[in-house]
Amino acid sequence: QVQLVESGGGLVQAGGSLRLSCAASGRTFSGYAMGWFRQVPGKEREFVAASSWSGARTYYADSVKGRFTISKNNAVNTLSLQMNSLNPQDTAVYYCAARYDSYSGSYYSAALDYNYWGQGTQVTVSS
Repeated sequence: QVQLVESGGGLVQAGGSLRLSCAASGRTFSGYAMGWFRQVPGKEREFVAASSWSGARTYYADSVKGRFTISKNNAVNTLSLQMNSLNPQDTAVYYCAARYDSYSGSYYSAALDYNYWGQGTQVTVSS
């Protein structure tokens, strides 16, 4: 089992930045591919960014490419999401997710690919 706890959400003005963190505990963190998703009420969970187990390979949704950066630090069991140039359309609850990847080096962009989820952290961007 892997337990995931997100932090770093909050209220920010358009154009501002936030950094989300996801602390993992439980099994060995390094063998897990991870991702960030977001969800607004009444809509499906939306893919944001993904990282391979090592962090060497990353993948982004078109809507955040060039503004968000995902990073995975296996030494301290943490996944981060640096979010810059935020706009009101980025308002959502942000979730981190993990799946055991057997060190394959893949990344995953579908919510169904992930086995473990955090409780989410709210990000609100005001105009």
